[in-house]
Amino acid sequence: MTTSQALPATKQTLVAEPKKAIAPGVSLAAGAIAGAVEATITYPFEFAKTRAQLSRQLSGATAPVSKNPFAVISQTARQDGVRAIYTGCSTLILGTAFKAGVRFLSFDSIRNLLMDADGRLSPARGILAGMIAGTVESAVAVTPTERIKTALIDDARSPNGRRYNGGFHALRTIIAESGVKEVYRGLLSTTMKQSATSAVRMGSYNIIKETVAARTSIKDKKNPALTFGMGATAGIITVYMTQPFDTIKTRAQGAKGISTVEAIRDVVKDGGVRAFWRGSSMRLGRLILSGGIVFTVYENVAALLSPSTRKD
Repeated sequence: MTTSQALPATKQTLVAEPKKAIAPGVSLAAGAIAGAVEATITYPFEFAKTRAQLSRQLSGATAPVSKNPFAVISQTARQDGVRAIYTGCSTLILGTAFKAGVRFLSFDSIRNLLMDADGRLSPARGILAGMIAGTVESAVAVTPTERIKTALIDDARSPNGRRYNGGFHALRTIIAESGVKEVYRGLLSTTMKQSATSAVRMGSYNIIKETVAARTSIKDKKNPALTFGMGATAGIITVYMTQPFDTIKTRAQGAKGISTVEAIRDVVKDGGVRAFWRGSSMRLGRLILSGGIVFTVYENVAALLSPSTRKD
C-alpha cells in the first residue's frame, strides 16, 4: 500500500518539474546565446537560400541559380572567395542573437500566461504563443536586420560593383537615402513570415516536446541528442509550411526594395506558383541544423542559468 501510494507521487514529480516558469532574464539570455551559435554555424545555407530567392536574371546572366545549396556555396567560393559566403554574416549573427532572445522571452512569457494548472500548453495555445512571439520579434528585431542582410547579399551580386562596405555602412546609406522607414521595408511580409514561422516552429516543438515528455523520464528529455532531434523535426515542418512567406519577404527586401504586392507579382512572373518554394532546399538544410542547434543550446543554457535546475 505504501508503494502504490508512492508511485503516483513519483509520476507527479516527473511531470511537474520540467514545467516550471522560466524567468524572463533566463529566456532572453539563453535565447540570445542560442541564436548567435545557430547563426554562426548555419549562415552559408542562409546565404545560398537568399541567392536562390533573388535569382531574377542579372543583366548578361544566362545560367539559373542552382537549387543545390552546396553548389551555390562552392560556386561563390570559387568565384569570389570563401569570405563572400559570409556576406552579411555579422549583421545576421547580431540580429539573430537579438531576435532569438526576443522570441524566447516573448514565447516563454506568453507560455507562462497560457499554460494550465499542471504547467502544460495545449497545441492550439502553443501555436498562438508562437504566433504572438513571432509578431513581436518581427517588429522589434527581424525586419531591420533582415533588410540589411538581404540588401548586402543582393548588392554583392550586382554587376556594377558593390555600394555597401558592410552592415553599418548599408544601414547608414539606406537611412541617408530613403529615411528610417526604408529599414522597415518588407515589415508586412516579414511579420507574416515570422509569425507563421514562429507559430509553426515553436508550436510544433512544444507539441513534440509534450508528446516526448509523456513517454520518457526527465533524464531522457534532457538528452541533447533527443532535443536536437525534436528541434530538427520542428525545422522540417516549418520550412514547407512557411516557405512562400520567406520568399516574398526576401524579394521585398532586395537592394532596391519593393512592396509586398510587387514582390508577390515578381515571384509569380519569375517562375509561377512553384517559385514561392524556391530556396526551400537551402532553407531546409539550415532549419534542420538551426532547429536542432537553437533548441539544444537554449534548453541547456536555460538549465544552467535557472537556479531550480542547477540543484540536480
